[in-house]
Amino acid sequence: MEKKRIVVKIGSSSLTNTKGQIDQEKFSDHVHAVVALREAGHEVLLVSSGAVAAGFSRLGYPTRPITLKGKQAAAAVGQSLLVQSYIEQFGQFDIIPAQILLTRNDFSKQDRYKNAYATITELLERGILPIINENDTVSVEELTFGDNDMLSALVSGLIHADQLIILTDINGLYDSNPRTNPLAKKIDYLPEVTEDMLAAAEGAGTKVGTGGMKSKLMAAKTAISLGVQVFIGLGKGNNKLIDIIEGAGNGTYIGKNGLTTINNSRQWIAFHSEVSGKIYVDKGAEDALLYNGKSLLPAGVYDIKGSFQKCDVVEVVGPNGLLGKGEVLFSSDELKKFMGKRSEELSKDEVLSSIVVIHRNKWVKA
Repeated sequence: MEKKRIVVKIGSSSLTNTKGQIDQEKFSDHVHAVVALREAGHEVLLVSSGAVAAGFSRLGYPTRPITLKGKQAAAAVGQSLLVQSYIEQFGQFDIIPAQILLTRNDFSKQDRYKNAYATITELLERGILPIINENDTVSVEELTFGDNDMLSALVSGLIHADQLIILTDINGLYDSNPRTNPLAKKIDYLPEVTEDMLAAAEGAGTKVGTGGMKSKLMAAKTAISLGVQVFIGLGKGNNKLIDIIEGAGNGTYIGKNGLTTINNSRQWIAFHSEVSGKIYVDKGAEDALLYNGKSLLPAGVYDIKGSFQKCDVVEVVGPNGLLGKGEVLFSSDELKKFMGKRSEELSKDEVLSSIVVIHRNKWVKA
């Protein structure tokens, strides 16, 4: 089998018991499965929940805390317990784990986004096992990923993984809730995730986790859009992850073969950038961007809203509405001077190093 880059996401319910403690039997099972995957020659990156769930009982909480300060305090205690367990168990196989804690800010700032990619890539090249979690101790509600399902999807896109494996406490997706409907039918394969599926999905499934099947479907939809196939399900034993990548997993496979990957610049623009303004374009520019794979030139721009600087991200609006967004190569003040002009109409003072407003490599469709 060819070498693959695999992201494995383990949820809280798959790591801990109902009391909020790390379940050593579950934990050891996951560790041995990751070891087997690496020994088969694959690169593995682990996105591990469990910090809050592992820590809340140590703080005297009877159940998972619901306040922000309670979650952050539990994460502060639980994260160290979680990583120490990983270090001890992987150490038996001479595998060195590396802890990486991320927040939305690490994705929204382009330089930090590039640094995250460079760090993870360097760790993988040196045979280190990156273990990623959201930095729950310092993140605020407005800047969270929502849950580690979405974090794992974004990370799998960032590192151009071949597959994202989301391990949970149910063996995949069903056409209705199998916990309440004994006639529910399991879905073995989905080519895509539709809005109807998201609307029908339910919320959190356990007392120790934050994500239910809806969050997993949202994560799968995101991963597929980034060119990564997804598996959602469960398994047991040393070979469970190998079985999954060989197509014999106990769960649901999502995504068609031959998905198109997206380069990191476009990923950042599409999912993480802040929009600083709007550019309005005519029908010719709309067709060039949407159907002809062209860059946006000044001649197609007829109006600007907002104040932005070079390298900011702006939305592009055409006669039929929002077209997409891209990284602009001029400030709003500069663009106002020569928008609507063709290159031969620009004066010598207006001709700059580039007359492209948004390059096609820095552009993503809506």
